[in-house]
Amino acid sequence: MSNIEYFLIGYAFFITTISFIHLIRVDAWWIRIWDFPHLQLTLLSALGLLGWLGLSRSTDWLMMLAVGGLLAAMLYEAWLIYPFTPLHRKQVKYLRKRKDGGKEQNLIRILNANIYMENTHCPDVLKLVQKHEPDVVMILEANQRWKEALQPLEAAYPYQILHPLENTYGLLFYSRLPLRHHEVRFLVQDDIPSIYAQLEMESGQVVHFYGIHPMPPSPTEHYRSTERDAELLVVGKEVRNQKGPVIVAGDLNDVAWSHTTRLFQRISGLLDPRVGRGLYNTFHARYFFMRWPLDHFFVSHHFKLRKIRRLPNCGSDHFPMLIALVYSPEPVDQETPEPERDDLQETEEIIEKSDAD
Repeated sequence: MSNIEYFLIGYAFFITTISFIHLIRVDAWWIRIWDFPHLQLTLLSALGLLGWLGLSRSTDWLMMLAVGGLLAAMLYEAWLIYPFTPLHRKQVKYLRKRKDGGKEQNLIRILNANIYMENTHCPDVLKLVQKHEPDVVMILEANQRWKEALQPLEAAYPYQILHPLENTYGLLFYSRLPLRHHEVRFLVQDDIPSIYAQLEMESGQVVHFYGIHPMPPSPTEHYRSTERDAELLVVGKEVRNQKGPVIVAGDLNDVAWSHTTRLFQRISGLLDPRVGRGLYNTFHARYFFMRWPLDHFFVSHHFKLRKIRRLPNCGSDHFPMLIALVYSPEPVDQETPEPERDDLQETEEIIEKSDAD
């Protein structure tokens, strides 16, 4: 074998390993981080196959094993990403604007933005809110400086939940819709807040809103994923018991195709508006070749989609997201996710391991 062929075999072994390593149910950060780059791994697998076709075409058994690994990895990655393409059935139905142009009392527009605490582009965030005029604005990674910089929003958004922190997990929540009830909660870690609010739409319908931003598994944040996973699943269990419409939004520090996010959907019964539409990669805003969807909206079956957009960057490492939803109480032909096999047991084990409240 030539040096090129040995390189291709080593390359194939590495790509195949990191493509499937996340299937190991270990919560260590160096395992869990491989949940994220599946789009990139698809392309790297295809690149390896093209390298074999163009540089070798050897049929030696070791090379064939490497080629088989790359092909299996590419197909597996494509299977994970497939639901977020237009080829897949949409989970949340689309609802057009009213033909008469009248005001819709069941419409809610939400802007979610992780603004990156060290970011100094505060005026750009204000301009973005003023341009799109959402009903609800949720700002993540907000500290006291950001609270003061965004004070002009308080006149247009009289209902607020303001919890700035200096640890990159502060939350600022602004709403034009009245709040029937609201809480700042610390579900798993005593320095990682989340919010729960009951929003009253113009029609009088109450919406249960959850805003979350759990800590990710990484060498600079947390050595394991258990706390992040537990926070998602605590919310998922609570959502399952809610009777009315529900929206969960935030930077989940997890990707849409991961085992944890899919488990969260099955436990909560919530739908993902991106399914059948696109990935809407929000992180990393500065590096186009290293992007994946970290910022999410999940909704109950009560909603139909009017609009979902990734907005221009405002100096952060995340793109903001905007969604417009219409409360549509009439029955729709839509299957909601349900727990499978050992989902409930796994959920309880993760929550217990994290010592979540």
